[in-house]
Amino acid sequence: MTEPTEATDVTVTVGPDALRVLVLAGSSRAGSVNARLAALVAGQVERSGATADLARMRDFAMPAYDGDAEADEGPPPAAAALRERLLAAQALVIASPEYNASMPGVLKNAVDWVSRFRPQPFKDKQTLLVSASPSMVGGNRGLWALRVPLEHLGARVYPDMFSLAMAHSAFREDGELVDEGLRERLAATVDSFLALAEADTRYLCLQRRWYEFLGDESSAPITQRAED
Repeated sequence: MTEPTEATDVTVTVGPDALRVLVLAGSSRAGSVNARLAALVAGQVERSGATADLARMRDFAMPAYDGDAEADEGPPPAAAALRERLLAAQALVIASPEYNASMPGVLKNAVDWVSRFRPQPFKDKQTLLVSASPSMVGGNRGLWALRVPLEHLGARVYPDMFSLAMAHSAFREDGELVDEGLRERLAATVDSFLALAEADTRYLCLQRRWYEFLGDESSAPITQRAED
């Protein structure tokens, strides 16, 4: 069945056929504020009627990408495990820290390893980027850097992003955000993203092929990057 989300009027399928969303915290640190933000996003996904698969980078420890190691041994088991979790989901949310105005190396390394599988699993994946940081910009610069490899691989990265500034003091003891306005904005961002992912997944007549990954050997015809 379908139910309207609270922040939008678009229906989201619930029940056994619910939209499945992989929510990945891009930090390995136990006390990561991005892990806390990812948990909030997963909770909002569930409240909206979709299914959240919450994970973090420490679940997928893998060596630095090495072409020789790939040729000799293939991708590491952790890369294969992340690929399977990604393929099982119709949408992806990444809560990423900002390291020196860019993305964490461990997250970029995971993207590089997973991108080596065929079919390429990031292609056409509806993706939302969020971040939390003690800085005043909330990790926003890191999200702009993260968009580049994901969009290159054909992910449909949602235009809006959520960045939580001063994150070390932004959470209540129960894990919720202190600021009511930020709680409402996060909920609205997640719900709007889910509505788009739902439309892309359920209603084939609305799908548009905006990206082509050059390494993809699928039989889908090449399309223009801009469409009427």
